[in-house]
Amino acid sequence: MALPSADTPLYNHTLPDIELWLTQQGCQQDTSELNRWAIAKPAWRADLLLETDSLVVCYLDAGDGGEDVQRGFKYSLSRQDLEDAIFTGP
Repeated sequence: MALPSADTPLYNHTLPDIELWLTQQGCQQDTSELNRWAIAKPAWRADLLLETDSLVVCYLDAGDGGEDVQRGFKYSLSRQDLEDAIFTGP
């Protein structure tokens, strides 16, 4: 399955396209909450939540003092912009 071009807004991707993209980025889907995904990199880890109008990312233990850092990204952003913003870390 080929994904739409990287400059396509995420809202123009089908759900299977978004799931494929997240899998390609190294994310693991939660089997009990299918809209929840997790990723672990050597320097950081995060939970991703596919909401109705945005993708919410919670970087775990990433803030000053070890608190979580949460960011929301609208689906109107391109897949490439989201990839650059989310997967470079907190």
